[in-house]
Amino acid sequence: MFLMSSGIIFAIVFAVVLLVILVYLISRIRVVQQTNKCIVERLGGYHTTWGVGIHFLVPFIDRISQVISMKEQVKDFEPQPVITKDNVTMQIDTVVFYTVLDPKLYAYGVENPVFAIEKLSATTLRNIIGELELDATLTSRDIINSKMRSILDEATDPWGIKVNRVEVKNILPPQDIRDSMERQMRAERERREKILLAEGDKKSKILQAEGDKESQILRAEAEKQAMIKKAEGEAASIIKVKEAEAEGLKLVRQAEADGLEMLKKVGASKEVLAMMSYETMEKVANGTSTKIIIPSDMQNLAGTISTISELVKKD
Repeated sequence: MFLMSSGIIFAIVFAVVLLVILVYLISRIRVVQQTNKCIVERLGGYHTTWGVGIHFLVPFIDRISQVISMKEQVKDFEPQPVITKDNVTMQIDTVVFYTVLDPKLYAYGVENPVFAIEKLSATTLRNIIGELELDATLTSRDIINSKMRSILDEATDPWGIKVNRVEVKNILPPQDIRDSMERQMRAERERREKILLAEGDKKSKILQAEGDKESQILRAEAEKQAMIKKAEGEAASIIKVKEAEAEGLKLVRQAEADGLEMLKKVGASKEVLAMMSYETMEKVANGTSTKIIIPSDMQNLAGTISTISELVKKD
């Protein structure tokens, strides 16, 4: 019975030990995520870098020293005091975007990579701003960003880091400089306002003058057309008058010719001739002309016809 009890106790102890070993072995299994890399050391030295998947650590020999993210990292550093070329002290803070390309270099290249990048960016920023004056510093952010990115990217190559972008987030000049800049901008805005008002007034006067000019031209053109129409009307009236006069003379000549024909046939006295003259004038007056010019001396007309009659008789 004692032997049975000892065997059971041994079995239980063995099972417990086996279970502990199994749990320990299971705990040495590691699953690496897609965006991570694991630095594995064996007996205190670099052994390998694990990528995505399931891995097993050799008990008491291997250990994971670092888990490094391969995502792009963003670090916002505190404002740094810098001095411009014209001795103006200002505060500038930067944002650095970087990616780990070589996990081994990142783990063993520098003690604290983020701290190293921060200090490197501060010294680089001081060197760049020291070559620029205040106005150039405020208007040259792209140049500062480009120079810093190039210098940091080259300096961090031994650390297995790729600097993608560097952005200057804030540039804070001293308070007195900001007040002076505010007054300058206010004066510049007032100057632009006056220029715009003057240009507006100038354009308004020009447009008004052009309107007056066009109005005078149109008025003169209207007067010209009116005078032309008036002259054409007067000319037409004169033509009508002359046509009427010509028509009247034509009728008078025709009447004289008719009278002569009658005188050839019959002998007529002066009274008859005068009477015929009046009848001729009556016919002329009844014509279609608008205006008829009639000789005022009807006796002369009668005398002329009488003379013609005497000559006809003699013939």
